[in-house]
Amino acid sequence: MDSDSAFLTALHLIFSGDPALAQIVGLSLRVTLSAVLASCVIGLPLGAALSLARFPGRGAVIVVFNALMGLPPVVAGLVVYLLLSNTGPLGFLSLLFTPTAMILAQTLLITPIIISLTRSVIDDLWSEYEEQLRSLGSSALRAIPTLLWDGRFSLITVVLAGLGRAMAEVGAVLIVGGNIAGFTRTMTTAIALETAKGDLALALGLGIILLLLTLALNAGAFISGRIAQRQAA
Repeated sequence: MDSDSAFLTALHLIFSGDPALAQIVGLSLRVTLSAVLASCVIGLPLGAALSLARFPGRGAVIVVFNALMGLPPVVAGLVVYLLLSNTGPLGFLSLLFTPTAMILAQTLLITPIIISLTRSVIDDLWSEYEEQLRSLGSSALRAIPTLLWDGRFSLITVVLAGLGRAMAEVGAVLIVGGNIAGFTRTMTTAIALETAKGDLALALGLGIILLLLTLALNAGAFISGRIAQRQAA
């Protein structure tokens, strides 16, 4: 199949609602959104607490989380694989090669991003509002909910950064998910597989959808940033 025919077939697959393509896209979104939700529940309060708390070794903790922002996906996948394998400490749960294992791997990958970027946002807000909040009798830790709410538009950009990283991820989910058709096959792993097989139409169709989703994420980040700037003005 030449590239023109593959492109036309890809468009047909998208607009006809091809079941195989829809299943892959649906699973990708389910895994990615679940991982981002788990990362936000962990990372937003932890990032804010890391910004406001003062304790010995705080600088080293910040450096570690900053370094983990660049954690290679295959390393995250390997860590989760070792935890969930039959000989691992969580092997009794039998989660390896399931969507749950993929969610765990993506959560491990993007939580440091959420924590580090949230800390940066809260650092700026605390320097601006510290005097006012302390005059109202609020301690640093009690101010966390207020600061998270006030920085919600900036934090949307943080969440979108994590979502973009998770959506483009392939190495970790391939290691712990196994790329099983109809069960753990996501957009990125399917694109790699179908390209290797020479089925360019399905790979192109998934690639177009992935590009559109990435474009929507960037548009969301841009709009959130503009709203945050207007609020700060």
